[in-house]
Amino acid sequence: MDESDTTERSVATERSERRRAAHRAARRVLARPGSWATIRERLAALHETAPDLHDLDETADLYGTRIVETLEERVAGLLGKEAAAFFPTGTMAQQVALRCWAGRTGNATVALHALAHPEVHERHALSTVSRLRTVRVTGEPRLPTADEVRGLEEPFGTLMLELPLREAGFVLPSWDGLREVVEAARERDAVVHFDGARLWETTTHFGRPLAEVADLADSVYVSFYKSLDGFGGAALAGPLTLVEEAKAWRHRYGGQVFQQFPTVLSALAGLERELPRLPEYVTHARVVAAALHEGFTAAGLPWARVHPERPHTHEFQVWLPYDVDVLAEASVRQGEETGTVLFARPWGRGGPGLSFTEIDVRAAGLEWTAGDVRAAVADFVALVREEDAARREEGGAEGTAAETTGP
Repeated sequence: MDESDTTERSVATERSERRRAAHRAARRVLARPGSWATIRERLAALHETAPDLHDLDETADLYGTRIVETLEERVAGLLGKEAAAFFPTGTMAQQVALRCWAGRTGNATVALHALAHPEVHERHALSTVSRLRTVRVTGEPRLPTADEVRGLEEPFGTLMLELPLREAGFVLPSWDGLREVVEAARERDAVVHFDGARLWETTTHFGRPLAEVADLADSVYVSFYKSLDGFGGAALAGPLTLVEEAKAWRHRYGGQVFQQFPTVLSALAGLERELPRLPEYVTHARVVAAALHEGFTAAGLPWARVHPERPHTHEFQVWLPYDVDVLAEASVRQGEETGTVLFARPWGRGGPGLSFTEIDVRAAGLEWTAGDVRAAVADFVALVREEDAARREEGGAEGTAAETTGP
């Protein structure tokens, strides 16, 4: 690693620490995810709610018993499936699900999107660890269409659909479009698996209850920390025989953890506290998105995009025509100087002079009015222009100390 690379990493690390510090100290943010809290704060929050979630005088779990089984039954009921299995990670849950389906269909090929989580964030785990083969249905920034599924040139045993598709902007298909894609997979004699890490928040867009959405798939994976704010963990839901086999593979993959009650309690807390509020977050995210667009237009930016223009979930992307360093520094400075954090997540490069970030609207964001958002945009754009002008003077408009958006 040369000196410039070391300097860039140092700048990015320092900015990341400043970003988190500014977010913690800010009076106004759009979301306060538990993952950014201190250990003391996380334990205190769980201690406050735990007595209402489960009998704390019950003997703790051992290798997936007792409270773990309670959570599994709860998830199976919510998703309308016969059974569910708790996993320490979603990566493990999906590998096991797809491996089980490969054995049942006799076809180890998994059809998925080029931007799906296993393709982007899992270091080729499906092929390296589970000896599965992936084929990409499409690379377009949207979910696959029924025609694309029908037109895939080779057989596949499982169609995996990520709902919503995070890397494309947390996008979802229409309800009819999703049904058509599932039907197309059935015509190909394939099973359908939903990567539903964020499936919990799709009901507003689809206009259907959670169980009806999950019913389209043969199996579904859900996460407990992405939207529900748990400590971690995931679940795989589907037919009883599949889940029983998945539990055997869970053991083989090292997921038969001795005791998991703290993580399971946090998952139960998420189902109790956050799940009922997700539709409210989605609805307000649309208010925030519209106000962001209005704010950028009023500020006279030459090009700015909110994607999707009308968010499908409570998360969405913002694209702006500036370098990552300019936007990242302006975001941090806004928090430090005004006590308001509009853009809490890192910025990523979308092309020369083009960057994007992700917006997450949760309980803290419900306090923002459209006027609050527009005012924050005006302050932010002023800082962006100041940073951009300073860097151009220094001849550093194309700095490269970028933070990554992460999985």
